[in-house]
Amino acid sequence: MTRLLIVHHSPTATLQRITDRVVAGAHDDAISGVEVEVAEALTVELVSIEAADGFLLGTSANFGYMSGALKHCFDRHFLAMGGALAEDGSGAPVTGGKRPFGLWVHGRYDTTGAVRSVLAITGALPWRQAAEVLSVLGDPSEGQLAAAYELGGTIAALLGD
Repeated sequence: MTRLLIVHHSPTATLQRITDRVVAGAHDDAISGVEVEVAEALTVELVSIEAADGFLLGTSANFGYMSGALKHCFDRHFLAMGGALAEDGSGAPVTGGKRPFGLWVHGRYDTTGAVRSVLAITGALPWRQAAEVLSVLGDPSEGQLAAAYELGGTIAALLGD
């Protein structure tokens, strides 16, 4: 059985609502052969990351960047995630990533910097972006909540039987 790890920081009711739809999509009845684990970004354990075959990442957009909680997760587990470093200590680009991932970001005014910051880090991991980023500003529409469900289902289905 493959494992999907959903790592998120959802400090507001609005972002939690989006997260709940992503999680529901990952648990869609039509998907089989996938074990889904949901973890808070601040407390996700290394064993969960190492066991994951794919990832879904969720964050708020804070001052033009991802949440501090998700950044902490990357800082804490980057090398264990398979992260590559250049000689100067910066993230080194990785090609041919195997593990699929998806990303959702919620902000009130802008999500550009948050998306860019997550993709910069995931670009130095042996992962591959397997779905378009779901970026939501303000209160999510029904269409955006449906897209959140689809994001969860898409990544889970890629790992399923």
